[in-house]
Amino acid sequence: MLKMKKCLEILNNLTQYIYLASGVKKGEGFWIVGVKNCDENIHEDKNLLDCYRKEMIGNQSAKEILFAINLNIKNLLNELKDKNYLLETPSVGISFDIPLDILETIFDFWLDTYKNKEAWEICLGLLKIRKRISLTNLIDGKTLKGNSKKWAIKLENLHSYEPHSLCNAKLNDPMWK
Repeated sequence: MLKMKKCLEILNNLTQYIYLASGVKKGEGFWIVGVKNCDENIHEDKNLLDCYRKEMIGNQSAKEILFAINLNIKNLLNELKDKNYLLETPSVGISFDIPLDILETIFDFWLDTYKNKEAWEICLGLLKIRKRISLTNLIDGKTLKGNSKKWAIKLENLHSYEPHSLCNAKLNDPMWK
């Protein structure tokens, strides 16, 4: 029983690679942020084209950072959708309509923030709030103070991208038809 517990601890502490890459599947391009257990698995994946960010970290850390990155991107995409921006929705990964530099900034932010436990907890909490509401009103209304306000401003900047493409100008059908 003790040996089995020790083996599980070792498995849970294995290092992982968290990465940001471009890919194509069935002629459809996409970005992907993912986790793989070794460098070769990233390079051997036939769907991936180029790897732009790759960092070796612990298994649990990789899962937590991946969660934050994906939630940040999901929040951004939902906000753009709510503003009626036309974005391609690939069957896999993230739309190429989001520029690489935006994704790199989000990736780097969460990777760097994870190194500071206090900042990580504040930012993750704010990100979860950001899922429901913009942090701008909390910042402007002086609800947030000190480090929370500083991090909230940085998180809002991660959600500030707006594409140059036109919004979906879908008109409602007239009531009388």
